Amino acid sequence: MYIDSHCHLNFPGLVEDLDGLLANMKANQVSHALCVSVDLVSFPEVLALAVQHENLYASVGMHPDYELDTEPTQAELVRLAQHPKVIAIGETGLDYYRLTGDLEWQRERFRTHIRAAKECDKPLIIHTRSAATDTLRIVYEEDAAKAGGVMHCFTENLEVAYAAIELGFYISFSGILTFKNATQIKEVARNIPLEKILIETDSPYLAPTPYRGKTNQPAYVKHVAEEIARLKNISVDEVGEATSNNFNQLFNLT
Repeated sequence: MYIDSHCHLNFPGLVEDLDGLLANMKANQVSHALCVSVDLVSFPEVLALAVQHENLYASVGMHPDYELDTEPTQAELVRLAQHPKVIAIGETGLDYYRLTGDLEWQRERFRTHIRAAKECDKPLIIHTRSAATDTLRIVYEEDAAKAGGVMHCFTENLEVAYAAIELGFYISFSGILTFKNATQIKEVARNIPLEKILIETDSPYLAPTPYRGKTNQPAYVKHVAEEIARLKNISVDEVGEATSNNFNQLFNLT
């Protein structure tokens, strides 16, 4: 069995056929999925999916790409995280790829999420793109290891992966791992311990080979597991079992 540790089932292109997506999950041995929040406006949609379906979970947080007049507060995040189906804070983090200029607001938002995660004792889902140095620095400065979490859709090098693991974080691989030119990420998957790995789709984005360019869905997470198995020269069943156990341990579901 597999668990999709990061998807956006409330997004257009997926939510319209939720019953079909859930059926495809079951047919492909995907037992559970974590629906990840990207802003507080759509958080009720994310939570509703988790409440309505036993095998779906939710997170609460604000993606670093979203510029707002009103920032989420630590107290607000903690309050929303009290629901038992909310198992994580995020996604949060830093993204210097899409946005430029003075991004101190992004770093402050990230710190707010870390503090909320520590207060409510729920792990972080961290997005980092073109910002690894600052991401790791803030994780260290804020003692985010007390909350723990995962570096989702990992695209950095092996050095960054080891640093994140040292700080108490898991590494999650998406469909990018299956792309032929993803040599750096394949090196990371080949070398880091299996007990620190999660798998995800980031649906509806980043569909793995052989579905690249199409709408992604949780059922396709097995292709990420298959690539990890190939890179590590182990069985896909071993990858499925280990990554599912890792998910349950990280998100306190054991």
